Amino acid sequence: MRGDESLLSEMEKWLLSRGVTVSDVAEIVYSLQRPYNTDLTVEECAESVLAVLAKREVQYVLFTGIALDELAERKQLPQPLQAIMEADESLYGVDETLALGITNVYGMIGLTSFGYLDKVKPGIIRKLNEKGKHVHVFLDDLIAGLAAAASARIAHKDPKANRYQIPDAP
Repeated sequence: MRGDESLLSEMEKWLLSRGVTVSDVAEIVYSLQRPYNTDLTVEECAESVLAVLAKREVQYVLFTGIALDELAERKQLPQPLQAIMEADESLYGVDETLALGITNVYGMIGLTSFGYLDKVKPGIIRKLNEKGKHVHVFLDDLIAGLAAAASARIAHKDPKANRYQIPDAP
């Protein structure tokens, strides 16, 4: 089972309302993992994104970050947080910190992938990062975290990955 189906469905709808589809994230996951897994399909990447989205802790992080973005759009945050969010202050860093809660569900490989995605900003991440009518201070980083975690999940499950035997204790 993929976790709480009703929350997953709500999360997918909420992401869609913010301009993000599972396919958008799956394309990023595919670009991260394809060099290491030539048999990988975008459909498998979408399944991995959905598996990560099914985790309640991931849903809670996404709900929190998106809610803060939406409150900033409505100018409903207290100062100076409202000004910080409107400017997308580079030293704020809370958006990246929150996103790390998603990347860490599949270990260190997620962290390194997140750093790469945060710097390069491919696909939907770049679009979300652009200034426009919406505030996406959190969402661009959260989507990078989601893609990084889904990518790490695929890497961990790759049957072609090297497996090492742990020797018996002396």
